[in-house]
Amino acid sequence: MALPLPDRGIVFSPVGCGDSITIVIDDDTVVQIDIHHVADAESEDDPRIAIIDELIDSLPERDGKPYLAAFGATHLDSDHICGFKRLLEEVTIGDLWFTPRVLWDQDELSDDAKAFRDEAERRINKIKTDGEVDSGDRIRIIGYHDSLEEHSDIYKNLPEAAVTVPGNAFTAIDGEDFDGTFRAFVHAPFKEDGDKDRNDTSFGLQITLSDGDEDLKAIVLGDLAYPTVNQIFERSDDADLEFDVFLGPHHCSKSVMYWQCEGDDEPTLKQPLLDAIEVAARDGAYVVASSGPIPASNSAGDNPPHAKAADRYRELVDDGHFLCTGEHPTEEAPEPIVFELSAEGVALGATDAAPAARASRLGAAVKTARGAAAPATQPVGFGRA
Repeated sequence: MALPLPDRGIVFSPVGCGDSITIVIDDDTVVQIDIHHVADAESEDDPRIAIIDELIDSLPERDGKPYLAAFGATHLDSDHICGFKRLLEEVTIGDLWFTPRVLWDQDELSDDAKAFRDEAERRINKIKTDGEVDSGDRIRIIGYHDSLEEHSDIYKNLPEAAVTVPGNAFTAIDGEDFDGTFRAFVHAPFKEDGDKDRNDTSFGLQITLSDGDEDLKAIVLGDLAYPTVNQIFERSDDADLEFDVFLGPHHCSKSVMYWQCEGDDEPTLKQPLLDAIEVAARDGAYVVASSGPIPASNSAGDNPPHAKAADRYRELVDDGHFLCTGEHPTEEAPEPIVFELSAEGVALGATDAAPAARASRLGAAVKTARGAAAPATQPVGFGRA
């Protein structure tokens, strides 16, 4: 089993209602943002993929061990960090990205979240002791909060630019500068959001991959809801908001565009934000929902994905350009959603390895279920005239 990694691009894996985002900069440099590896996914009849198993089979190696140049946790909810403890044991992680909230987050943490917090603290203590550190001990704190002042003795010893605050970008990964190939612009968390609920402290990035004159831009916002997403689109420059791929926050939650503001009797549609998202969409842009299949409708109190959110996203992009990880190309046998960048532009598709890998795991019954809806093995291009 192997994840279908493009030469350069981004992969959204079908892991149920959770995030597992794999960014490929080059053959030796792969970044993972969030992880959702559930034990049931290891069963042959479960449509979700066992993401850690597939990463291990796909990643480059360093000193005989699978190597991730960086792992970033948008926040420490289980559907964004499930499996991290195993990942840390079996994969070398060069750089660790996290928000300030991680350093004092004690609220109902899973074992995997505790493992992440402990690893972040270990790396900070290593920096405090040794100053300059090597791969496997590096960190990048995304965001800033007054509580960091309590750790000022530590932060004096951090490597240059190890803390990146909203409104700034970074191009370095695990000690190497990828300027001209990779850029991450930090949108969130804002300084004033540090004490909010965990979802509201998710980091938000615009990720840009470049190949010559072509580039691929993706917006990743964790589990942020309307108040912060709206601030992002009000505060940021147009260039830092545009996207080819927009990952619908909080697994296609209606809380992005339906919100009860002061003076409202109930949550109402915030059309100006949707208009701003539509303006930021480049020609041929996609919206991706990282969730199970979208229901036909929802009842009050249902967890995401929300049908009304999916309907609003479909209105922002071309027909067929709203994709759900739990439905692509079929609910019975979902495949990773792969966006690949080359000198010819951006393409949506899957490498030849993807169908073979899925077929070996799910067996002949699933292959039959695919039928005529099987995914194309060659990328389908889309351009920006």
